[in-house]
Amino acid sequence: MRSTKIVRKILDQYEGETPGVKVNLARILMEGRLGGTGKMIILPVDQGFEHGPARSFAMNPAAYDPHYHYQMAIDAGLSAYAAPLANLEAGADSFAGQIPTILKVNSANSLMSGTAGRNQAVTASVNDALRLGCSAIGFTIYPGSDLALDMFEEIREMRAEAASCGIATVIWSYPRGEALTKDGETAIDVTAYAAHIAAMLGAHVIKVKLSTDHLEQAEAKKVYQKEGIDIATQAARVRHVVQSCFAGRRIVVFSGGAAKGEDAVYDDARAIRDGGGNGSIIGRNSFQRPREEALAMLDRLVEIYKGRA
Repeated sequence: MRSTKIVRKILDQYEGETPGVKVNLARILMEGRLGGTGKMIILPVDQGFEHGPARSFAMNPAAYDPHYHYQMAIDAGLSAYAAPLANLEAGADSFAGQIPTILKVNSANSLMSGTAGRNQAVTASVNDALRLGCSAIGFTIYPGSDLALDMFEEIREMRAEAASCGIATVIWSYPRGEALTKDGETAIDVTAYAAHIAAMLGAHVIKVKLSTDHLEQAEAKKVYQKEGIDIATQAARVRHVVQSCFAGRRIVVFSGGAAKGEDAVYDDARAIRDGGGNGSIIGRNSFQRPREEALAMLDRLVEIYKGRA
């Protein structure tokens, strides 16, 4: 497989990994218009499971069709497409080999009661990822949930199984649950902690949300203030999160979050770029827009990560 010095440097930081895992990381890092730059944009489409079909796709009905997402990711020159089992199966033959895929192996839903513990059901397997030719599995953990320890144990097992088969692991690390306030879910101290937990669980790619400058934990706040940790700007907070992932030795990408205006999406991408993040996983902010508008936005994001915009 062709490679670049930047990609080889990134792969060298994954000491002790199997060659198969590194090959699959390289597939993602070398794919699309950002291939070879060390940056990536991934399209995730698990929102139908999480939020329901109408909330996810009614604003752009073409997006009800799983083929739509495959094709958009390919046409936009993205790095990978991530989705639950049946979404990938729905286009597995038509789009085989055209873009790296990430099988989202656990999911939650919004039909559960508010008293249910924050957790996700395992809905796919490593064997499914092998059968579909996926480059990676994706798994969500909820640091801050009373059920987080169970999730940590689940991904430890699945990560080990996937690595033994040469498949990489992406961990969505989203703080939420009984131990956190709503503001605490995106607080910088909590976000950095969640990213560090994902790194320690063996994630090859870590996905977190962009954070605010709020400090949630009293003991952590003392340290941030005493040590003068810079959290004043979004780029500074990205830099701190990347530092928290083994001093930048792990790939860190940031969620696009709920639909927002284009300028906000571009500002986020510039902050990720300037803070040393590896890129974006951007779902609703792309597929909920009309196709041509989404492609134009993704084109601009590529240019931002190339340092041209």
